[in-house]
Amino acid sequence: MGDPLLFTALIENELERFLGERPMPENLRQACRYALLGGGKRLRPILTMHACVAAGGKAEDALVPAAALEMIHAFSLVHDDLPALDNDDLRRGRPTLHKHAGEAMALLAGDALLGLAFELMAQVRGEGSALLTAELAKAVNDMIAGQVYDALPEFAPGTPPAERLALIHQNKTGALLRCACRMGGLCGHADADTLARLTAYGETIGVLYQAVDDLLDATVSTEAMGKATGKDVGQGKLTFPGVHGVEGTRLEIKRMLAGAQDAVAPLGERGLALAALARMMAERKK
Repeated sequence: MGDPLLFTALIENELERFLGERPMPENLRQACRYALLGGGKRLRPILTMHACVAAGGKAEDALVPAAALEMIHAFSLVHDDLPALDNDDLRRGRPTLHKHAGEAMALLAGDALLGLAFELMAQVRGEGSALLTAELAKAVNDMIAGQVYDALPEFAPGTPPAERLALIHQNKTGALLRCACRMGGLCGHADADTLARLTAYGETIGVLYQAVDDLLDATVSTEAMGKATGKDVGQGKLTFPGVHGVEGTRLEIKRMLAGAQDAVAPLGERGLALAALARMMAERKK
């Protein structure tokens, strides 16, 4: 199934290597390091590598796209935390980048991480490199659209809350998780059926992950989460518990977990790690 600890070490080394070798002002490098190398689950790059294995490839074949995707995730968190958006002071149990290095540096470091991700992607050579880059670019733009739906919403009149919620989560959180699975599949030269299964899995866990996040935000303390909780309701945002209730959200999570596992079940042993990751996401406590 592949060793997630080995995958994490490979990802960390690749991020360290690229960030260390790239010429840039040292204060910018340190800000990028703070945002990128300060912990985190590395879920998206690990998914990319497992999806590659599920498609029949080698995990190392997906390493560069996986690292680039993690840079995109870090960029999104830095900008998401800024005062103009979520205005968060805490991320992963320590001050957010704008609290640590100032708003100007946080804005510029986020911009840099976005550009660095595509600079790293340019190192991918051979057949399929353009498809991988296009996949990542589309995911970035879908994620930003999701952020707009969430923070500056504009929906068609009469759109039910559940549909609005789905549109937010399918984009804001789901875009990068779907991209992780699809890029992994492309790196593993997945056939059409396998790529469709990985896409369905990615789309399902993308919403599942955010449903769990919403549930934890409503039920877990700031200390346990390592970031501020209870803010979404105070800001009037749509959340899973707000639309479906706490127990209804738990039922939705169970339903989505079953759907994600069903999507990869026909892949046999190659899909076991993805099924296990889906369960981990559904049962996580922070």
